[in-house]
Amino acid sequence: MNSTPIILITNDDGVFAPGIRALISIMRDMGEVVVVAPDQPMSGTGHAITVRHPLRMQKIREEKGYREYSCNGTPVDCVKLGEQLVLKRKPDLLVSGINHGSNASINVIYSGTMAAVLESAIGGVPSVGFSLLDYSHHADFTPCAPYVRMITEKVLTHGLPDSVCLNVNIPAINGSDIKGIRVCRQGRSRWVEEFDSRIDPHKRDYYWLTGYFEKLEENEDTDQWALENNYVSVVPVHFDLTAHYALATLQNWKLDAEKG
Repeated sequence: MNSTPIILITNDDGVFAPGIRALISIMRDMGEVVVVAPDQPMSGTGHAITVRHPLRMQKIREEKGYREYSCNGTPVDCVKLGEQLVLKRKPDLLVSGINHGSNASINVIYSGTMAAVLESAIGGVPSVGFSLLDYSHHADFTPCAPYVRMITEKVLTHGLPDSVCLNVNIPAINGSDIKGIRVCRQGRSRWVEEFDSRIDPHKRDYYWLTGYFEKLEENEDTDQWALENNYVSVVPVHFDLTAHYALATLQNWKLDAEKG
């Protein structure tokens, strides 16, 4: 790593969201910063990439040690463009967020914030996603700062295991009420979807996705428990989706047996 680390920043709430502004402010004290973020909100896009229309970037600002671009693509597009066209190299660190709302538990599957982190980790870059459990545009990100800085400094100093990135969620409470940091696992949960059916002025049906979040366990080693008990949760995440524990079961099916 260079003596001055190069830090790539993105998010899924859009380049002008208050959360990414807070993250930029913290990171500018820690290295050379390049921002490539969506030009509009991209929440819930997961690991989507753009293949049906051209990608475009617009430079917003440039000064010593800092460059900022907006992009009409997804968070994953932003990572690819940032690394390959803007930096023309791998950054020393990728940080994504600070997301407006939780990316704990099953939310990590849908998250554009964490998809950007996973994309960079695929390329071997130490990567961290930060989220605050407050969906409000006017959320107070001040309590996040010491935890963002502490975790980022640790990653810059020690690196991360191969193919591993971090999913960090911060409870939306007064900073003095946060009890500390817990390294934990992703809790089991699901979204129970419902659809609000409506009819437009042309008598055509349309739908709004609604629903509610359902926890499937209460174990104290999960991110959901940590957050509900006023801890910052840190979950190591990787992109290997293999269910290793199920391999033996499927091998017993002898699916590879020869015909006859």
